[in-house]
Amino acid sequence: MARIWHVVALIPKGKVISYGKIADLAGLPGRARYVSRALKLAPANMPLPWHRVINSQGKISFAKNTPAFIEQLQLLRSEDIQVNHGRVKLCEHEWRPDLATLVFELPF
Repeated sequence: MARIWHVVALIPKGKVISYGKIADLAGLPGRARYVSRALKLAPANMPLPWHRVINSQGKISFAKNTPAFIEQLQLLRSEDIQVNHGRVKLCEHEWRPDLATLVFELPF
């Protein structure tokens, strides 16, 4: 879980990334659902930008109009990320870490 938390902590403000890509960057390919579980189990005092994690289709994964959906929507919009009907334009807001980040920030 520490690998996933590390990757999520690197997501810059104004960017999003999918569960699957986080798993890939953490060296856990094919474990997108594990990313979701790791975020749920993160200590409350760990300041992770969980709201920047969306599904591979560019959508918020929570059911529409639930408190979690509304919270994530508001947090994304507060970072100037455009969200329409729960969907983010990945072509504009997807985080694609550069080579320096991959080499120097990911120790695994």
